[in-house]
Amino acid sequence: MSNDKKRLLIVGGVAGGASCAARARRLSESAEIIIFERGPFVSFANCGLPYYVGDVITDEKKLLIANAGLFQERFNIDVRLENEVLSINRETSQVEVKNRQTGEVYQEYYDALVLAPGASPIRPHLPGIDLPGIFALRTIPDSRRIREWIDEHQVKKAVVVGGGFIGLEMTENLVHRGISVTLLEAQSQVMLPFDAEMTTPINNSLVSHGVILRLGDSVVGFESHSEGGIAVKTKSGEVHQADLVILGIGVRPESTLAKDAGLELGSKGGIKVDEKMQTSDPKIWAVGDVVEVQDFVTKEWLLIPLAGPANRQGRVAADVIFGRDSSFRGVQGTSVCGIFGLTVACTGVNEKSLQRLGWEYGKVYLHPGHHVGYYPNAKPIDIKLLFSPEDGRIFGAQAVGEVGVEKRIDVMAMALQNGATVFDLEEAELCYAPQFGAAKDPVNMAGMIAANALRGDAPLAHWQELNELDGLLLDVREVGEFEAGHVEGAKNIPLSVLRDRMSEIPSDQTILVYCQVGQRGYYATRALRLNGFDASNLSGGFKTYQAVKNSGD
Repeated sequence: MSNDKKRLLIVGGVAGGASCAARARRLSESAEIIIFERGPFVSFANCGLPYYVGDVITDEKKLLIANAGLFQERFNIDVRLENEVLSINRETSQVEVKNRQTGEVYQEYYDALVLAPGASPIRPHLPGIDLPGIFALRTIPDSRRIREWIDEHQVKKAVVVGGGFIGLEMTENLVHRGISVTLLEAQSQVMLPFDAEMTTPINNSLVSHGVILRLGDSVVGFESHSEGGIAVKTKSGEVHQADLVILGIGVRPESTLAKDAGLELGSKGGIKVDEKMQTSDPKIWAVGDVVEVQDFVTKEWLLIPLAGPANRQGRVAADVIFGRDSSFRGVQGTSVCGIFGLTVACTGVNEKSLQRLGWEYGKVYLHPGHHVGYYPNAKPIDIKLLFSPEDGRIFGAQAVGEVGVEKRIDVMAMALQNGATVFDLEEAELCYAPQFGAAKDPVNMAGMIAANALRGDAPLAHWQELNELDGLLLDVREVGEFEAGHVEGAKNIPLSVLRDRMSEIPSDQTILVYCQVGQRGYYATRALRLNGFDASNLSGGFKTYQAVKNSGD
C-alpha cells in the first residue's frame, strides 16, 4: 500500500470520477482526495432515470449509489457538492473553484488532477427550443422536473426526439404512465449501433404498443400550440402536438475546461488520452464520457458514453497515479436496452462500420429459440454475427428477442475481447438444461453456421444482395408455408421431397436455398452440394428476408 502524500483532485463524480476516487483510496491511505461536483449528487444511477420518470422506480433514494457522507465516512474522501471547477492553471498546478451556494471562488493545488465532468445532452439551436415543457434527461434534477411537469400539466401526449437508448427507454416509460407517445428519429432507423434489418422487431414492438413512429424525419422547430402545449414541426411538414417533449438526441463531451487549459482534444471534440488515461499534460488524467476512446476492433477513436468503460477508466487512472502498471484496452460498445418486453443487445462493430472502413467480412443470421423447443415457452432470438473471412475472428454481434438475449451477447463480447474466432464459438462449452438453453446453444449455432461457411461446407448468400445474385431461388419449406408467403420468383420443392425431385433442379445454375429461419436451408444446401450442385444457403431464411425488406435495406 502506498504512503504517498499525493494530493489528488477529481472534477466530477458519477461513474468515472467516483470510481477513480474510491480506487485511489484503496491504493493509498495517506493521499488527500477531493471530488468537486457541480451538481447536488456525487454518485447516482443515471441509467435508472427513465424508470424513475416512468414510476417503475418510485423511490428516488434508490438512485443514489453513494452520497458525500458515505464517501467521507467509508473512504475519507472530501466531496464538495455544488462546487464547480472554473479553470485549470497548469503552470501552478492549481484549479479555480466556485462554491455555487455561497458564490465564493477559491484555489486548490494538485499533484494529480483527474477530469471526469461527463457529457451534456445535445440541445440543438432550433426555433422554440427553450419553450417550457421541452426537457433533456441526464441528472436527478432533470428527472424531478419531468415528473413534476407530467403531474402539474396532466400530460396526455408526448413527443420523444431521438430513437437511441434514452429515447426508447423514455418512450416505454411514458407509455407505462398512460401517455401517448410520438417518436421522431432523423435517421432511417432507431438504435444506430445496430444494423437496420435488426431493428425491424423494435419498430414492430413500438407500433404494437401504440407509439407513433416517424423515421427519417428531423425536427425543425417548436411553437406554442394554439390549443395549449407544444407544436413540434418536422422537415416533412408534419406537426405533432405535445404536452411534453423529451430530447434524446445524444450527448456532447464537457471538454471546455480541458480546452481552455490547452489540453489536446481529439477529432470528435473529446479529451485525447493515452492507454493510461493520461492527457497531453503528464499531471492530468481524464475518464468517462468526456474522453475519446479507441474502438477495440477497428482502433478508431470514438465517443462512446457508457458506464462500464467509465468505471474501468477511473480505476486505470487511479492505478497509474499511484504507481501501478495499468492500461485501458479500449471499448467494444457492449450495450443492452429493454423496450416493451424486447431485449436488444450488441457488442463490437456493426456492418455499416465495416462497409465504411472497406473491411472484408462475413456474416450470419439465425433465429434459434432461447431454450430447447420441447420445454414450454421457448422464445426466438434474432442474432447477427460478423466475422473475418480470413481467420474467423469475431468483429461484432447483435441480438434481439424476449429472453436470453444479453446472455448470448455477453458470451460473444468476452470472446471478442479475447480475440476468439467463430471456431471458438462452435466449441464453446456453455450451461445447458432444458429451461436455460440447448445442447447446441445459440452461441454455438452462430459459430457453427459461420464455421461451415468458412470451410466451404455450406456457403452463405445474403438477402441484401438478392438483386445481384444470379441463379435459381429455391424455397424448401412445406407447400402451406410457401403459399402463406414467399419471395417472388422462388421455386418450391420442400426439403421432405428434395432428394426425389432433384432432377427438376438445373445443374448449370447457382442454387440459392432458403427456408423459414435457415436450418432446413442448411440441410438442403448440404444435400445439393453432395449431389454436385453449386448451392448456397440464404442466411436467416424467410424471416431475415422479411426483416431486410421492412427495413428498406
